[in-house]
Amino acid sequence: MKISNKAWVLVSRPKDYFENENVRMMELKVPELAIGEFLVKNIWLSFDPTQLNWMKRDTYVDKIEIGEVVRSFSVGQIVESKNNQFKVGEFVSGLFGWQEYAISNGSFVNRINPIEFVNPPWYSLSLFGITGMSAYFGVKDIGKVKKGDTFLVSSAAGSVGSIAGQIAKIIGAKVIGIAGGEKKCKWVVEEAGFDYCIDYQKVNISEKLSELSPEGIDVYFDNVGGELLDIALSKIKRNGKIVLCGAISVYGTTNFYPLRNYANLISRRARMEGFIVSDFITRFAEAHKELYIWLKEKRLKQREEITFGLENAPEVFKKLFTGANFGKQILKIADI
Repeated sequence: MKISNKAWVLVSRPKDYFENENVRMMELKVPELAIGEFLVKNIWLSFDPTQLNWMKRDTYVDKIEIGEVVRSFSVGQIVESKNNQFKVGEFVSGLFGWQEYAISNGSFVNRINPIEFVNPPWYSLSLFGITGMSAYFGVKDIGKVKKGDTFLVSSAAGSVGSIAGQIAKIIGAKVIGIAGGEKKCKWVVEEAGFDYCIDYQKVNISEKLSELSPEGIDVYFDNVGGELLDIALSKIKRNGKIVLCGAISVYGTTNFYPLRNYANLISRRARMEGFIVSDFITRFAEAHKELYIWLKEKRLKQREEITFGLENAPEVFKKLFTGANFGKQILKIADI
């Protein structure tokens, strides 16, 4: 099967934040399949802040090499197969990248199991992908949130933060979110069910936190880093926990915000711990089961923004770092 493959290729490393000139659209040839391989037609692409780090440097995974297709999670449909375990017509998710077609041998590829009461395949990129897994294990295993806790989460209208707050609420915590703009804060409270949402564009976060929770914070789920992390350190309770899931405010800079309140970790016997969601890969089925139940019971809501067209990949990615994103960012590049 001879197929042309449009793809975004990394041509230079971002110095700070991502710019359009860091990538170039190219038309690549799709080689013939080897025995054990299959061809995936990409349909939905996922956009996550960690992709910027993959472009810039080695992290917990190797960096994307110059000349390689930009790496990202996606969901696609198998259109040709020489692998007996993967059949034509099946939907799968994996690190297939910013391109129309990808070849795989099945490593680190997941089949999409239809959800009878929702059934959007892109949920494997959001609630049942690294988004939901990060929220689930960050809240339950790292934060160890319990009933009666005061739980604070930054980027509360984002893909991970919104789910983390809802899980904490299901557990029985008092949940406070931080988000930018009236529209986002309204959704966080009225749709996602948080107790409060602080609009950082309008109010002093530290003062508002003192008003909403004068006794302090038991668990802070951090997606932002920088100044928000420092504020949380100033409010953390004795034996409190800070969950480091992301640090989007510092991904594009080397001019890091100084943490003035980190010594509170000592005096208040608090703990700050980072994690990578792949640390829990052997337990994804456990999380999937609970998230499935909560979704069916309508106790969880996942918000997605779906854009169309592979040509728009750079612009959608940039939204993650400007505050323009609202929920999970997904790009649909083909029809089923």
